[in-house]
Amino acid sequence: MEQSRFRYGSAKPKKNPRQMGPIKLPKENKMNRRSFLLLSAGLTSLAVAAPSWAQELPKLKQKDKYKVGFAQTESNNPWRIAQTESMKAQAQKEGWQLVYTDAAGSAAKQVADVNSMIAQGVDLIFLAPREEKPLIPAVMNAKKAGIPVILLDRSVDPNLAKPGVDYVTFIGSDFVQEGKRAAEALDKAVGGKAKIIQLEGTTGSSPANDRAKGFKEYIKDHPDMQIVASQSGDFVRDKGRQVAETLLQAHPDATAIYAHNDEMAIGAIAAVEAAGKKPGKDIIIVSIDGERDALRAVADGKMLATVECNPKFGPKAFETAKRYAMGEKIEPWVINPDRFFDASNAKDMIADSY
Repeated sequence: MEQSRFRYGSAKPKKNPRQMGPIKLPKENKMNRRSFLLLSAGLTSLAVAAPSWAQELPKLKQKDKYKVGFAQTESNNPWRIAQTESMKAQAQKEGWQLVYTDAAGSAAKQVADVNSMIAQGVDLIFLAPREEKPLIPAVMNAKKAGIPVILLDRSVDPNLAKPGVDYVTFIGSDFVQEGKRAAEALDKAVGGKAKIIQLEGTTGSSPANDRAKGFKEYIKDHPDMQIVASQSGDFVRDKGRQVAETLLQAHPDATAIYAHNDEMAIGAIAAVEAAGKKPGKDIIIVSIDGERDALRAVADGKMLATVECNPKFGPKAFETAKRYAMGEKIEPWVINPDRFFDASNAKDMIADSY
């Protein structure tokens, strides 16, 4: 920051032998002193009222029971429902009061939900941010209010907010690795040659960004694995079906579909069948999440595989909150381990799926 320079007059005031009393400074020096005093007062007030980015990460006082918030992004698919059920079940097990909200797919509403939790005086907020950038104000508002935030399953823009500084930690899967695992499975199944339609998740969300990145990083070394079209299906089954139908018509030579989640993959199966083709034979489909309908599709041969993205966050989330309250230094990323489902194990895992 550039510092202001104050010029104090170099000329010394002349003594007037006729004047009695204290010597007066020139008018210029009076103004400089006044400005200096005002500036000092301003700097002091700025130090007292430090901006949120300069504040320390809020602490969590150790006690037996807590009032915590869980700001869910939406509840329009089995994965989200399973995550919510896990959080509610763990809160009941711990005897903690859980303030639950559902943003219904709206980032603006989710920010408002977090602000409501702040007003209700919760001790900590679990936040599953819908998108990376729009939820930054929610994280910063909580920090400013002295309420720690733990991010679940999706993160926020790392250039605008950082773990251990603005929020406690991010608990979730390695989305980049999920994309790579899906690409590897497809590569092996098609012998390294495929024309791929990619069904992207919610635009601007961390899983959509990273699953696309991981898949692309893997196939860059496989020149015959080409993405011929890519469009968002917003993680929604019916929208995934609609987008798949459109892209299959535009690219009748497509031989594979990579969906960022199982809901869109299930929709894609319907689109492939509507096009008069056989999913699993004419069009190879690979996906991410590991929900029950996807495991059934894998067992039936309509899908190649699905990479698990574990939705059961309750135990890990509440355990992390208690560790933080005890004063432990929390790692910036708490990874949820994920499994892989294909024809070798999908049928046996259906009963344990969501």
